[in-house]
Amino acid sequence: MDFRGYQSEQGEHSVVNFIYKVYGWMSIGLAITAGISFYIFKNPAIAEPVLKNPWLLFGLIILQFVLVIALSGFVLKMSFPVAFMMFAFYAAMVGITLSFIFQVYTASSIYSTFLITSGMFAVTCLYGYFTKADLTSVGSFAFMALIGLILTGFVNIFLKSAMLDYVYSVAGVIIFTLLTAYDSQQIKALARKLMFTGEVRNKIAILGALTLYLDFINLFLFLLRFTGRRSE
Repeated sequence: MDFRGYQSEQGEHSVVNFIYKVYGWMSIGLAITAGISFYIFKNPAIAEPVLKNPWLLFGLIILQFVLVIALSGFVLKMSFPVAFMMFAFYAAMVGITLSFIFQVYTASSIYSTFLITSGMFAVTCLYGYFTKADLTSVGSFAFMALIGLILTGFVNIFLKSAMLDYVYSVAGVIIFTLLTAYDSQQIKALARKLMFTGEVRNKIAILGALTLYLDFINLFLFLLRFTGRRSE
């Protein structure tokens, strides 16, 4: 996401405080998603209405897109409680959607993939935070590649090519790894130059949390295509 336009020099304490908020909100979002997914996995009757009506699942996915667009474009016009509730609600909707992966993959492989993703995500974020290299060109490349990835996934719905599916999966892992490093660096740069304080600063931290949350979820899903074991 583009964070330009909110900038002015800030002290180190302010930077660290902002970074903590971003990763704190992101962690809360992931906890909500994981908690709801696990609860539905343990109580499968909850998911029956969605399973019996694919339009409900489609509606959930559309709602998620709407929430991301609303948060990304209008976060500064909301109060902080509204922004946080929208982020939490989005994480809950993702949790409902992701609960269906338990019907495809074994629970143990999902848990192990989550741990692998957490490790990769942490290392990549640390690299993005501490590297002195400018990752702007990396971010631009990854964004363009993401557009190609989306188109490839759409085309392969019809082609059903195993080779193209493999390339799609590998590319997805690489792209979201690069985006994670880039976004981590961008959030650090934003924290150093953020011109706002108080509630506005907190709302922008929610936007940063959403960005990293999306990176994590997508990295997890693409890794799961390799490490997930199909349910019998």
